[in-house]
Formats: sequence, C-alpha cells, structure tokens
Amino acid sequence: MLHLNKVHHIAVICSDYQRSLDFYTQVLGFRILAEHYRKERQSYKTDLALGDEYVIELFSFPSSPRRATHPEATGLRHLAFEVENLEGEVRELNRLGIAHEEVRTDEFTGKRFLFLQDPDGLPIELYER
Repeated sequence: MLHLNKVHHIAVICSDYQRSLDFYTQVLGFRILAEHYRKERQSYKTDLALGDEYVIELFSFPSSPRRATHPEATGLRHLAFEVENLEGEVRELNRLGIAHEEVRTDEFTGKRFLFLQDPDGLPIELYER
C-alpha cells in the first residue's frame, strides 16, 4: 500500500481561460498563488488556493475536446466543496445569476447539498458542513 498524505491538487482544463479564472476567483473565492503562460504550448497554468491551501491547477489549451457526457463520463465526476451555510450560498449564487440545482438532502448523512457548473459544465457540489 502507498502512504499518501493528502490530495495535493485537482487539475482542471478549461476552454476559456479568462472566463474560468473569473469564475473560480470571483464566484468561488479562490485566490491565485501563481499564474504562468507557457508560450510554446499557448497555455496557461495557474495554481489556485482556497484559504491557505493549494487546491486547483487551472489549465488552458487550444482546442481541448469537450467532456463526452455529463456527469457519468469516466473520470472526474465532480468537485465538492464544504460550506457552512447552504442557504446563504444559494442567496449569493442567485444574486450573481449563477444557475444551480435545487437543494437536496444526502440520504445517508442527512446533510444538504446542491450542484452548479463551472463555465465548461464541470459539476461542482456545495455540501453543507
């Protein structure tokens, strides 16, 4: 068995770098740790943090293929983030005009959650603590 310490980061490839960067920083509240443009690849690689923890590596590549199906494609199903007050987050999503599903309750934990999508349709879950 390997001895893993924690998840180091999650890599996300976006189709429109500025639109996705704005979404992850202005809507979800991530902050930029490092932003690099790789001229030879016509690509950005940006490290984003939630609080003090490095979480997402945001990439852009010219002409990346779209996700095959939603959300049951093989691979990453969704990103989930813990929130303190789901109702407060619903109000903020509504204020920002961000579409989202209705609040549901996890049948196993009794906790409330909802799904929204990033600009490329990547499912994002907000899960109440």
